[in-house]
Amino acid sequence: MKAIVIYEPGGAEKLIYQDVPTPKVKPGWSLVQVKGFGINHSEIFTRKGLSPSVTFPRILGIECGGVIADTTDPELLPVGQKVISIMGEMGRAFDGRYAEYALLPNAQICPVETKLDWATLAALPETYYTAYGSLLNLRIRETHRVLVRGATSCVGIAFLRLLKARWPDNWAGGGI
Repeated sequence: MKAIVIYEPGGAEKLIYQDVPTPKVKPGWSLVQVKGFGINHSEIFTRKGLSPSVTFPRILGIECGGVIADTTDPELLPVGQKVISIMGEMGRAFDGRYAEYALLPNAQICPVETKLDWATLAALPETYYTAYGSLLNLRIRETHRVLVRGATSCVGIAFLRLLKARWPDNWAGGGI
């Protein structure tokens, strides 16, 4: 398979596009054929060597959308199932999704049913996970007023959509 491997910290020139062996499944893990992914700021930190727990060489990438190619859990994750996966040390403790295939822990793989194209689907998991985590951490209530700085960013828009979904009647006057 093709993958982008980094052998030492540095700039983008350290990302090497090359052939590597396709991972083989192991107990509790499944192989995902990567169809799309987003780029995250944390991956740039890791590439620059600012993630001290990461050892090189490494295939970076902390999120993806794809299809189960081989599985150890055919009931929940059958071959051909559309899935997403985010974080959980992907691209840090084990190789990530800057590759045609990613070997991921089953517990970190979420089956999805969607008609979204891969580019759109790939942009959603980390964005909405970040926005949702912020929403929970802020403990916003229906009576609160909320100002979202950076509301034109993908996370800001996701945050606003989650607020609107939670309190749809508060958009007309006052409230959120």
